[in-house]
Amino acid sequence: MLGLKLPTDPRWVNIVEKNIEEILTDHAYCEQKAASTAISLIVSFPEYTELVQEMVALVKEEISHFKMVHDKILERGWAMGRDRKDEYVIAITKFFPKGGSRTTQLVHRLLYAALIEARSCERFRLLSEQLEDKELATFYRNLMVSEANHYTMFLGFARQYGDRTEVDKKWQELLDFEAQVMQDLGKRETIHG
Repeated sequence: MLGLKLPTDPRWVNIVEKNIEEILTDHAYCEQKAASTAISLIVSFPEYTELVQEMVALVKEEISHFKMVHDKILERGWAMGRDRKDEYVIAITKFFPKGGSRTTQLVHRLLYAALIEARSCERFRLLSEQLEDKELATFYRNLMVSEANHYTMFLGFARQYGDRTEVDKKWQELLDFEAQVMQDLGKRETIHG
């Protein structure tokens, strides 16, 4: 369903299980960044009314997810650690060339957002199915559904605002590129890397 060309190695969950505190901290920052992305799209493309409306709703949802993850950190007696670079996002956002028309820039940003949400959804599914901590497994199962909806929303907007044939071609090329990036990741307790 997600279209990802290279699934995450299931052994990634074993890495996560050894450091739940790290994955929760990384996840909290991912939720913050997702809210920031939605705000950035509102600021950059205010003339796209339907997109703005959906991004307002997304900001609220992502911030509520941040609070949920932060609460999990606090419930376990931890404090949220510092943010670190997301090697996955840095790598994939180098795929499309900079510049181009406003529409091209928008489509590229929407495709990046769709891909990040798709990978998050796939990782949440693994966590929901394989974590020994059943409370966290259920937590990730519930978040997985939201991420799938976000992925389809972003991809749908890219297809709506760009030429459908061209967008679908770019999407497939981005998926191929992401599979190459993923070959070198999956060895750390981070949501994407």
